[in-house]
Amino acid sequence: MNVGLISDTHGRLRPEVFECFEGVQHILHAGDVGTPDILIELEAIAPVTAVWGNTDGFDLRSRLPETAEVELQGRRILVVHGHQLGSPTGPALAAAYPGFDTIVYGHTHRPRVEHVNGILVVNPGAAGPSRFGLLPSVAVLTLSTTTQNVSLLSL
Repeated sequence: MNVGLISDTHGRLRPEVFECFEGVQHILHAGDVGTPDILIELEAIAPVTAVWGNTDGFDLRSRLPETAEVELQGRRILVVHGHQLGSPTGPALAAAYPGFDTIVYGHTHRPRVEHVNGILVVNPGAAGPSRFGLLPSVAVLTLSTTTQNVSLLSL
């Protein structure tokens, strides 16, 4: 199963996202969505599980949870923006949210894949406007019953 991972769109959905997410069966958006239209556009690709981030307004906060749990391919996955921890890191997220196989977060705009005490912790980077001199990016998580692999993709 392929899962699209995206965060920090801040109201901008680049056309390259549609190419990167071609064939994914689910999309996880780790917050700072920007506008509800972003989620509608992503839902044209696959079902979306999304959370709100620190820059999202009341319209999204009233529709989305602060954290979301989803089970895919028998794996427990947590989606969280990460602002709750200030400057989130893999070890801090794994300690704050125990019991998950995978944690997907955003907030830092920096793509990162870490294995922390058997937990896969992934930040797909920021897919929206370029900030901090970083290239926009997303990720694709490939899940099977025995493995999980992540591909980071620049936009």
